[in-house]
Amino acid sequence: MKKNRILFAVVVLIAFLSSCKNESDNYIDPRGTDYAGSQSCIQCHQVQSESAFHSTHFKATSPATKENILGHFTNGRNTFVYDKDTKLVMEERNDSLYQVLYKNGKEVEAHPFEVIFGTKHAQTSAFWQNHYTFELPISYYKSLNSWATSPGYSASKVNFERKIDKECYGCHSSNIASRYITTSSDSINFLNQEVEDFMNPKTLIYGIDCERCHGPAKQHVQKHLKFPDLKVAQNITSFKNLSRQQKLDACAVCHSGNDKLKVKSRFEYRPGDDLLEYFRGVPGSNDSIHYDVHGNQLGLLAQSKCFKKSATMDCMTCHNPHENASQNLASYSKICMSCHKGIQHNAATLKTMPANLLAQNCVECHMPKQDSKAIRFQQSNSKTMSSYSLRTHKMAIYPNNKK
Repeated sequence: MKKNRILFAVVVLIAFLSSCKNESDNYIDPRGTDYAGSQSCIQCHQVQSESAFHSTHFKATSPATKENILGHFTNGRNTFVYDKDTKLVMEERNDSLYQVLYKNGKEVEAHPFEVIFGTKHAQTSAFWQNHYTFELPISYYKSLNSWATSPGYSASKVNFERKIDKECYGCHSSNIASRYITTSSDSINFLNQEVEDFMNPKTLIYGIDCERCHGPAKQHVQKHLKFPDLKVAQNITSFKNLSRQQKLDACAVCHSGNDKLKVKSRFEYRPGDDLLEYFRGVPGSNDSIHYDVHGNQLGLLAQSKCFKKSATMDCMTCHNPHENASQNLASYSKICMSCHKGIQHNAATLKTMPANLLAQNCVECHMPKQDSKAIRFQQSNSKTMSSYSLRTHKMAIYPNNKK
């Protein structure tokens, strides 16, 4: 009887291990068969996965479910007024959410929320039509706790015709292409993702997933499930083994603006690659006027004296890519003070705030929030143009905050 129990336990264990392995083996990723899917990471990296799956990176795009969509759909808070005859109403219909255009009280057209972009500061949405996605004209802004025009849209004329092209998905998703790929990733023709501008919804992988940053993981998963005692990660990109420039490049794929000449698709890039093989720099000035706080964090960081004088500073000096940026400003100050221990503020600055509090609030003065030139919007029934404020990544002494 005892032998039978042991035998049964062994069979169950083998079945469990086999099921873990088969889960990865049977998964078909639109990027190719050497991808395992982020769900396969959970079995060995539960803590990192749990954190990453709730991060703004992972939610850079999401399916438009009720749980994911921000904003109000109740009367009194769900209407955007263009003029006395024209309004757009956010409505729930048959378990789906829509933006519905009314003129003179009559419905003119309605389009569903199907893909949503962003979750941290604001959220814009899109609908599918004939293998293209079109941006909905009204977005939700957390700072307002209300709806306003999507960036660049008019507050006097409704427009459902602006396409969201693949370049936007290049930084907000882990894949989108014209065709569904089922062969080895090594044989993928990535030109299909760029030359053909139509898109297959089945190829969309929402958000920035594990393999977008660590590379295809099928062999990694198979190796470590087969040899669970291995202590060194095999067949995967580990950031601790990358050079400073390689780490910067991995972030710069999406956080260095769109003003460079594109040579290859962003989706083809894998951490460790030379980013210059994908984007060629265009000669320009060092004036941060050309670097928007929304899209070119690395360009701004690279202008900082702290960055120029350091041999080791990179994005992960301050940010954990598996987590959302901390809202505790004092946590960043600790990083600043590791180099600026003997900092002395002048008498004028000390009048604004005691020295001990200044030491816990470095970024408020040296990385102040600035208006984005890319994210501008108008509120309902208003002609006033507003800009979204984001914290600059250029660390400096600013004119109104001299120390």
